[in-house]
Amino acid sequence: MAILSGQAVEKTHAAVTGDRSALARYRSVIVGRPGFLNLLYFEWCIWLSSVPGALGLLLRKLFWPRLFGSCGRKVYFGANVTLMHPHRIHIGDGSVIGNGCILDARNADLERVIVLGEDVVLSHGVMISCKNGSVTVGRSVGIGSYTVIHSTTHSPVRIGDDAIVASHCYIVGGGDYNMDRLEIPIAQQGQRATGETRVEDGVWLGAHVTIVGGVSVGKHSVVGAGSVVVKPLPPLAICVGAPARVVRLRTEGDGS
Repeated sequence: MAILSGQAVEKTHAAVTGDRSALARYRSVIVGRPGFLNLLYFEWCIWLSSVPGALGLLLRKLFWPRLFGSCGRKVYFGANVTLMHPHRIHIGDGSVIGNGCILDARNADLERVIVLGEDVVLSHGVMISCKNGSVTVGRSVGIGSYTVIHSTTHSPVRIGDDAIVASHCYIVGGGDYNMDRLEIPIAQQGQRATGETRVEDGVWLGAHVTIVGGVSVGKHSVVGAGSVVVKPLPPLAICVGAPARVVRLRTEGDGS
C-alpha cells in the first residue's frame, strides 16, 4: 500500500501479506504516514476508540481531530470507529460519526479523499471506502446504518447537500471488473473506471437501494426501497424497481 503521491494502492491482501516487516505493512495499510510520533498518536487514538460511554465521547472529541486532514468544531465520534489513512479525511462542523463506522481513505494520489460537509450524520456501521477513489458528502446529509459507499479506480462518488440515504444502501464508483478473457478468472482481469457517480442535492434514497458506478440521480428525486439504479435519473423523479424506472415526477404540494 503505497503512501507516496502518484502511486496506486495495492490490493489489500498483497499489502497485508507482503515481504515488508509487520510494522511497515501496518503503517502503510492503516496509518498511512511515516514517522514514529505519527504512529504513537494514531495508536493512542485508536485505543480511545473502544472507551465506552460519555468518557469515550469526551476523549475522542479532545484527541481525534488532530488525526484528520481537517476537522471542524463540535464533531462527535462514536465507539469502535475504524480509520485508515485519517490524514486524508476532512470533516465539517457539527458532524457525527456513529458507532462502528469505517472510514477508509486509501488513495495515495489525493490529500482530500473522504470529505464530509457540515452537519453530516453517519449512522451505526456506515462504511466509506476509497481505494484509488474519493467520496464527497455535502452539507446536512444523513446516511443510514450499514450503508456502504465505495469508490475505486479513480471513479469518485459525490452526494449533494440535504440528501437522505436510508439504511443498507450501496453506492459505488468504479469497481466493474473486466471480463473479456475466458482463460483466466474475472478477479484477475482487473477493474475499469466507470466515471463519477452522483447523488444530487435533496435526493431521498430508500432502504437497500443500489446505485452502480457512473450514473447520477437528479436533484430532489426519490428512489424507492430495494431499487437498483443502473442509468441516470432526472430531477424530481419518483423511481422504483430493479432496474429503477421513473413512475412519475414530483409536483408542487406533492404529499407522496
